[in-house]
Amino acid sequence: MKNGELHGLGVAELVRGYAQGALSPVEVTQAVLDRVESWEGRLQATWLLRPGEALAQAQASEARWRQGAPLGPLDGVPVTIKENIATRGDPMPAGTAAVDLAPAAADAPPAARMKETGAVFFAKTTMPDYGMLSSGLSSFHRLARNPWDLSRTPGGSSAGAGAATAAGYGPLHLGTDIGGSLRLPASWCGIFTLKPSLGRIPIDPPYMGRAAGPMTRTVSDAALAMQVLAQPDARDSMSLPAQDIPWQDFDVEPGHLRGLRIGLLLEAGCGLPVEPEVREAVEQAARALEAAGAIVEPMQPFMTQAMLDGMDHFWRMRSFVDMKALRPEQRERVLPYIRHWAESAAGFGGDHVFRAFSQFHATRVATVQACARYDYVISPTSPNLPVAAELPSPTNDPLRPLEHIGFTVPFNMSEQPAASINCGYSSEGLPIGLQIAGQRFDDLGVLRVSRAFEQIRGAQHPWPEPPQS
Repeated sequence: MKNGELHGLGVAELVRGYAQGALSPVEVTQAVLDRVESWEGRLQATWLLRPGEALAQAQASEARWRQGAPLGPLDGVPVTIKENIATRGDPMPAGTAAVDLAPAAADAPPAARMKETGAVFFAKTTMPDYGMLSSGLSSFHRLARNPWDLSRTPGGSSAGAGAATAAGYGPLHLGTDIGGSLRLPASWCGIFTLKPSLGRIPIDPPYMGRAAGPMTRTVSDAALAMQVLAQPDARDSMSLPAQDIPWQDFDVEPGHLRGLRIGLLLEAGCGLPVEPEVREAVEQAARALEAAGAIVEPMQPFMTQAMLDGMDHFWRMRSFVDMKALRPEQRERVLPYIRHWAESAAGFGGDHVFRAFSQFHATRVATVQACARYDYVISPTSPNLPVAAELPSPTNDPLRPLEHIGFTVPFNMSEQPAASINCGYSSEGLPIGLQIAGQRFDDLGVLRVSRAFEQIRGAQHPWPEPPQS
C-alpha cells in the first residue's frame, strides 16, 4: 500500500495490519502528518500539532506490537482530541482569547482512556469561544473551514474535529456535545458520530447534557472507539456503572432493521424551517429504512420555541456570570458575538432565570414521552446546510443563536444516545446528516441501526482532497 493511502485506513484495518506486521504505526503516523500538512494551511482545524511527539509515540507502539504486547485495542491508532478535553500539561483556552493559559493538571477521562490504550495523540482540534457556537469562529484559534467547501463552516463546537475527520487526518477524533456540538459538524462535514447516553463516556468537568464522543468516517471506527471510551470514571458524577457491552457486535446486516418501529420527525417544532434539500434527503433515508423492513411512522413535533428560548436564556446567564468574573481587558477579548449574547442576560431577573431553567426539564419530559412508542427516531440532524465559514451562527443574530439545534438539543436533555450519519448531498455537493436517536442507554442499538443504514444508503461522494493551488 502506498504511504499516501495510509491516512485513510480505518481502525480495524490498522490494528489488524499492526498485529500481522503488515503495517507500521510509524509509517501510518507519518502518512497522517503528511495529510495534515497538505490540508492544514486551508483547513485550520488543529492546535498544538506535535509531529515529533507523535512519531515518538508511534515508535513506542511499533515496539509493543513487535513484542506482541499492545497496550490496548487502539494501540498505534492516530487520534486528535478536542481542545476543551483536558490533556495533562497543555493549556485549555476553550476557544477564547480571554482565558489565562495554564497547563492542565491531568488528562480528562476521554484523553486518559486514549493514552492508556496506546493511541497516538498528535494534535488537539479547534473550537469557537466557550464552545457556544455551531461554527469554527474563535477569538483564539484560526478560523476552521469545511473541507467540502472551504467557504463554508464545518459546524461546531467540535469544529476542528469535524473538519479533520472529513479531510482524512486519521480515523479517530474526540469531540464534545451539549446541544449538538458533535452531530452538527458531523452533518455538515459528512461524517459519523455518536453522542452517547449521558455518562456513557465520562467527562471532567461534567455538566447537564454534556457528552464526549467519537467522530469518524465510519460506524465501525466509532464502535471500536467506544470499547475504550465507555468506562466509568469517578471524576464524572454522572458516570454510568461498568457494563459489559459487546461493542464489537455492532456490525449487523440490513435485515436487522426488519420490524423495528422508527419515528420520522421532519419538523423540530422550533427554530429554523427545514430546507427542502435536507427534507428530501431525510425522506429518502426513511424510504430506504422502510424498504429494508422497518416500520416508519411520521411523528408530530414535541419541542416548542419556549423550550429552546428557555435553554438559550439560561445559557446566556451562565455565560454572563462567567464573563463578569473576567478582568475588563479579558472580557474585551471575547468574541463580540458571544459577548453580546451573554450581556443580553444582564436584565434577567431571578424569576425569568428560574422559568428558563425549567425548560431543560420540560424538554426532557417531552422528548422521552414522544420517543416512548418507538425503538428509534430519525430526523434531520440540522435543518439547514452549512453557512459561510465567517458566520458565528446560521442566523448571524446573537439574540437568535440556537435556531438550528431544535433536532439535536432534546436528546442531550433526555440523556438518550443520538448519532449523525451522512444520508445525501445538496445540489452543490454539501453533505446532509440523518440523526438516529435511541432509547436511553441503547448506545449499541443506535450503532447497529446506523451500521445497517450505512449499508443501504445511496452511493457516497469521494472524500474531499486538498486544494492543489
